[in-house]
Amino acid sequence: MNSFIRHLLGWIFIALGVIGCFLPILQGVLFLFVGTIILAPEVPFFGRQLHRFRHRYPHIFQKARVMIRRSRKWMCKRFG
Repeated sequence: MNSFIRHLLGWIFIALGVIGCFLPILQGVLFLFVGTIILAPEVPFFGRQLHRFRHRYPHIFQKARVMIRRSRKWMCKRFG
């Protein structure tokens, strides 16, 4: 994935997550988590946060890993 696209999508999800913390109609934590997953390879801060989350909540991270694999397959089908 292009670095610019990764940063753009990641920061959009982070912004939606922050907005979602204040608005009851958005799932803020979910958007923050997705933004963290997208930005982790590019931004060291998010990589460290994802590493901490992985060790603190391994059962949740296994479910997230399945979601990551599905999203990567979808992205490869869509964007080559």
